[in-house]
Amino acid sequence: MKQTNGQNGSGGKDKRALKSEAAGRIYGAHGGFRKLKAFQVAELCYDYTCRFCERYVPPKDRHFDQMVQAARSGYQNIGEGSEDSATSKKLEMNLTNVAKSSIGELERDYQKHLKRRNLRLWKMGEPAFEEARALRPETVAEAAAWINAPGKQQPAEERAANLGAILAAQAHWLTERLLDRQAQEFETGGGFSERLYNARTGGTNGRNRRNGEGA
Repeated sequence: MKQTNGQNGSGGKDKRALKSEAAGRIYGAHGGFRKLKAFQVAELCYDYTCRFCERYVPPKDRHFDQMVQAARSGYQNIGEGSEDSATSKKLEMNLTNVAKSSIGELERDYQKHLKRRNLRLWKMGEPAFEEARALRPETVAEAAAWINAPGKQQPAEERAANLGAILAAQAHWLTERLLDRQAQEFETGGGFSERLYNARTGGTNGRNRRNGEGA
């Protein structure tokens, strides 16, 4: 039996399914969401929130599901919007906006958690806040190491909730920047309908020229 590389059965280096020139003209650049910083931080927020809720929020508390679902909506809608941009820039922007709203909700949930638990919400300019904002962890393990660092005055739960709020705020800002870039791309390059029209008219003109027509 012939051996193939990868789950898609492609033995070559280019494993894209949509790799024809026609696909490039019609669908444009899309997907690749895992390289987006907004997606990466939003996905970290989800992993972090799952760990936070398991440790500090009772499973029967409605805030448990609310926070986890808000975090999940953030990174999932960024990814889905990136994939859907192949045929709808409008849907891409709509889903990215949903992600932004969900991440904003998550930030407020962390702030409310602090209030419910009579813990301090750190303010910009405070040493602990600035330290957390500059942390920018890439994994939940890095975040946990910072939270549980020895010699800190604040309770671990306070540090965890404040860091969660800060990570959500950073993801929210990055998602707003993504929305801004999408608006610029739509304004300069149009959407799926424009690509269809340009591909069709360009393809027709090209065939006519090759056949000696239209001279």
